[in-house]
Amino acid sequence: MNRHRFDAVDNQKSRRHAKRGMVATSEPQAAEAGLLTLQRGGNAIDAAVAMAAALTVVEPTSNGIGGDLFAIVCHREQLMGLNSSGPAPKAITLEGLKNKGLGTMPAYGFDPVTVPGAVAGWAALSERFGRLPFEAVLRPAIDLAKKGFLVSPVVATYWRRALKIYQQQLKGECFQHWFETFAPNGESPEAGTLTRLPDHARTLQAIADSQGASFYRGSLATQIDAFSRQYDGWIRVADLKAFNPSWVIPIQTTYRGHEVYEIPPNGQGIVALMALNIIEHFNHDIDQTVNHHRAIEAIKLAFADGHAHVADPGHMTVSVDALLDKAYARSRAALITNQAMVPSPGIFKDHGTVYLATADEDGNMVSLIQSNYMGFGSGLVVPGTGIALHNRGHNFALDPHSPNVLGPGKRPYHTIIPGFLAKNGIPMGPFGIMGGFMQPQAHLQVLSGMIDQGLDPQSALDQPRWQWLDGKRVIVEPDFPTDQIQALKASGHDIIIHEDSGMFGRGQIIFRDEQRGGYYGATEKRADGTLAIW
Repeated sequence: MNRHRFDAVDNQKSRRHAKRGMVATSEPQAAEAGLLTLQRGGNAIDAAVAMAAALTVVEPTSNGIGGDLFAIVCHREQLMGLNSSGPAPKAITLEGLKNKGLGTMPAYGFDPVTVPGAVAGWAALSERFGRLPFEAVLRPAIDLAKKGFLVSPVVATYWRRALKIYQQQLKGECFQHWFETFAPNGESPEAGTLTRLPDHARTLQAIADSQGASFYRGSLATQIDAFSRQYDGWIRVADLKAFNPSWVIPIQTTYRGHEVYEIPPNGQGIVALMALNIIEHFNHDIDQTVNHHRAIEAIKLAFADGHAHVADPGHMTVSVDALLDKAYARSRAALITNQAMVPSPGIFKDHGTVYLATADEDGNMVSLIQSNYMGFGSGLVVPGTGIALHNRGHNFALDPHSPNVLGPGKRPYHTIIPGFLAKNGIPMGPFGIMGGFMQPQAHLQVLSGMIDQGLDPQSALDQPRWQWLDGKRVIVEPDFPTDQIQALKASGHDIIIHEDSGMFGRGQIIFRDEQRGGYYGATEKRADGTLAIW
């Protein structure tokens, strides 16, 4: 098969190369789990599952056993997607929440808890593509939880921050299990502290022994149900039993000679594709401020459509094809002037996360993202299990006219999005940048950096980033060029310098090296990011 080089990175002088395999993620001990899995005979899919499980242990500030998962897998040159995001419980209703006096979806407690999909996603990936036994793949994570791991610096920072927030926000007996699990002495662990999560280890072992069935149909499901009933929650064993992840065809658009792939709705990857379609109608300018302005305006327009139309696909009133139509993108691009706008959705006729990438010597590659949302999630930990339940239902609307309105058995608008890049139909590799509603904005910026500016992947990740918040408000990193800040302000943007690098996403990239064979990659400076190579 003919190969095509990624011309935008041909001038890179220094790359991290791997001949037989490569893994990339935000935490070194999780990356080690992935590399060890490859070296023990596993493939890229086994390595991805091993890392995903390990990340629930070593980076609980961003994901957990009780979260959701999306993945794009390249297997034998074919791309396929996995949507392992769970729906709202069957018992929950809009009327039930309004009877509680709620006008918006809360962030904590049982109301925003949807069925966790991560465990089912691990099992589905392993069963369909894995080479090693499931228990062997989860063994590194089990050992980390049981024998202990060293808390990395960035994780320690977010753990401390979460504890402070939860001490202020979480009131009530149901939340005490979180504090017992993650702050047993009233303190979060410092960087370098040896930390053990014995309940987590036992739960991972039960998951490993049952191929995930214990979580959805066994003793773990029963414990989740009992905890929910004790505090008038909505989720039940029946909800867990009914859940199955969905294999999906990734959606894609072309951008200046490349094919960019994302997971279809209910994920927000389509927002990144819509924004790319819009800025493709402009020539890349020698003045980077002009490019920033257009990209900000494009992401505004894409988000306006995303928030208006993206939902569980069975409830969308505008099709994916219509949202990605190039002619429609041209009409949206025509709205962009040299001044900042307040966006509105178009008219049609017919919103805490970990990311990882893996690659093996057979050409298999995985782009996987997993999250509990907003850090540790709902603030609920199922007693005796270490399972921190996520709060993805927080993204549901309570407006009955919204396609994303809360409904029983319905999946919410989802922020986590794995990406994959190809050229001329040939898969190049996985990329992703975690970070809530920053994710499509970071996808746009990093892809433009590589394709439009000719940056190598590491330089594209390292560039200072911006994030549009709402209206004309845009936050930028402290190292964002001062002259560009002033020029954007002159165009009407309300620019705010933000000190928290975590607001701007944390990414990983692995691409095939068509010149030398094997792979090269990049990892995030805003995290304890690691490339592990073989």
